[in-house]
Amino acid sequence: MSRKVAKPVKHVYPLRDLEKPEDVEPVTGGWASGKPIAIDLGTYQTRVGYAGGSKDPEHVFYSQVAKYRDRKASRTFQLIGNDILMDSSARQNMRSPFDGQMVSNWELVESILDYSFAKLSVGSKDRVDNPVVMNEVLGCPASHRRNMNELMFEAYQVPSVVYGIDSLYSFRYNSPNPQSNGLVISSGHEVTTIIPVVDGQGALSLAKRINWGGKQSSAYLQSLLSLKYPLFPTKITQNQATLMVHDHCYVAKNYAEENARILEFEGLEDRERVVEAPYTQVTTVEKSEEELARLAEKRKESGRRLQEQAAKARLEKLMERERQLEAYKELQQRVENGPKKEVKKTLDREGFRDEAQLQKEITELEKSIRRARKLDVGDDADDQPPSFPLVDVPDEDLGEAQIKEKRKQKLMKANYEARLRAKEEKEIEKKQQEEEERKDAEWRERDLEGWLNDRREKLRAIFDSRREKQRLKEELTNRKSQAAQNRMKNIAALASDGGRTRRKRGRGDDDPDDTFGADDNDWAVYRDISKEDDSEEEEEEERNINQLAEQLQKHDPEFRLEDYSRERGAIDWKDSVIHMFLRGPREFDQESQAQMHQLCLNVERIRVPEVMFQPSIAGVDQAGIVEICDDILLQRLQGGPSNNQEFLENIFLTGGQAHFENFDERLHRELQSLLPVGSPLKVRKAADPSNDSWRGMAQWATTSEFAKSSVSKQEYEEMGSEYMKEHGYGNSYV
Repeated sequence: MSRKVAKPVKHVYPLRDLEKPEDVEPVTGGWASGKPIAIDLGTYQTRVGYAGGSKDPEHVFYSQVAKYRDRKASRTFQLIGNDILMDSSARQNMRSPFDGQMVSNWELVESILDYSFAKLSVGSKDRVDNPVVMNEVLGCPASHRRNMNELMFEAYQVPSVVYGIDSLYSFRYNSPNPQSNGLVISSGHEVTTIIPVVDGQGALSLAKRINWGGKQSSAYLQSLLSLKYPLFPTKITQNQATLMVHDHCYVAKNYAEENARILEFEGLEDRERVVEAPYTQVTTVEKSEEELARLAEKRKESGRRLQEQAAKARLEKLMERERQLEAYKELQQRVENGPKKEVKKTLDREGFRDEAQLQKEITELEKSIRRARKLDVGDDADDQPPSFPLVDVPDEDLGEAQIKEKRKQKLMKANYEARLRAKEEKEIEKKQQEEEERKDAEWRERDLEGWLNDRREKLRAIFDSRREKQRLKEELTNRKSQAAQNRMKNIAALASDGGRTRRKRGRGDDDPDDTFGADDNDWAVYRDISKEDDSEEEEEEERNINQLAEQLQKHDPEFRLEDYSRERGAIDWKDSVIHMFLRGPREFDQESQAQMHQLCLNVERIRVPEVMFQPSIAGVDQAGIVEICDDILLQRLQGGPSNNQEFLENIFLTGGQAHFENFDERLHRELQSLLPVGSPLKVRKAADPSNDSWRGMAQWATTSEFAKSSVSKQEYEEMGSEYMKEHGYGNSYV
């Protein structure tokens, strides 16, 4: 099995935001009285232009309005569409006239229409002397159409207006035969609609709507990334999320299969997209060689001082332990042959439960002393023994200065004797170590595999012990843990025992009324006493680890220290699905500013578009596109699949979300699995899913049917604001 190797990022994509245009929206010409104007007023973008002219809309801009305050001129201006992006403060105040897919602010709609007619250079005075063809939502309420009619006929004095459904216009533009049958699936900014088309007219009674569109996709991606990266340095805006959906998401051909393998290590660098938010690089000032040398010398000097202080502290601790050991041994001799009653009283007075506990304390002290003597104590014992003439002289025979000197000599003598004992023990230990090394070498030559297994187990045991200590230390910091509660009670007993120097051993506290810990001040005792110095034991562990690792590296070519150092049962980042999900197939460096500002898009790339097929994964309690198409084609349309060949061969995709890669292939695959074997099926996508609805209405506005279907100003005044004429591309009167 090949070893997994970290994969570099193939390409880092910038976190895009709406780009600032080079200039304001230009004014275009081409106006002529009576020339139809096509307006696709969408919830995301607005498209306007003259019918019969260019095949593309003259103006495409965001359906947003903002106010801009010019402080120098002391005036407030209104900005529309792309012009808002020219000013950073105006960006923060963008407002949409829509609430969902319905207009909620008609003043903003009027501002957008004013802007549109101005950019089209409409030349008629005090009115718009052009027929208008405009889009409206599927199942548009009469109140919505009434308000739009009032705006068109009373505010702009247009000669006529007609409304239609944008997806049907797109279907007409992309169909060689306008009278054909088909099934139109439109996924826009707010909703997704499915409309059967019979003989070129929308069968609206069979139409269905899913409350999911581009806006919901962006919000869904935004929430997914917020959960995935809760500590991300910058806030991801909805505009940024929208552009990430446009740039990086795609429809999976087989969602279940692709979702199961998308986080596999191999090939993940090709399946993921790494998006990096902008950040300011913090540069460190490079120091000169002289300054670096000075700092290095300063660190060395500081290290030497710390070593001296540590050696002094260890020596003092060693002497204290030796005095304590001597006192315990003296106590042990006293109680060896004494009466049991007196022995019990003596041990209880000294804080011991029985002789076994005293022996245990002596053994622990001896081990601690031996461990301390292995360090730097005793390395520089003098060849010539120093003299301490004042040590044995009584204080009565000495003056004040000599008494001080006597105390100094007593300390020096104790230090010297400790070093001598340490030197003797080191000599003995050295001989023992040489003997152990000889036996160890014989064992290694005789049974290499057994010797290696022994070293491996010892190394694992050290790391297991270290992790257990770390776990206990973390548990003690949790006030609610049982270990912390037990520890507190011991500390409370110690803190209340003010006059005694020895801790009572083996005494519990069974008082049910004990409320220690209820007051936060009780924890101050714990914090003060828990600052124990485990450096000696940790140093010994580190030496043993280094020794075992050196031996294994020398005799085991496959040895890797990280295999032992990580927690048993823990997963290497290369085998961690969570790491692949969060950071991709590479190690994560928390100190790297670039990596801290990176988003790894993997599962999200297919999960966001999948909601159209499985709305339940985003909490939408509706059927998906495939289920609705299945119901319409096989159940609601008369004749079933055998007589609906034209519908099956003309399934049409349009709308902004139809841009998703593989959308048509996935839909074809899903529908094919539901149809009888051999059923004809063709799924096609609009040539330009975003703009073809405008092109369709502009194309239709040049036909005679447009004039017949339009409501004139005179008819509006006679029939009322809710009057409408039905046509093949609009809503029906209910």
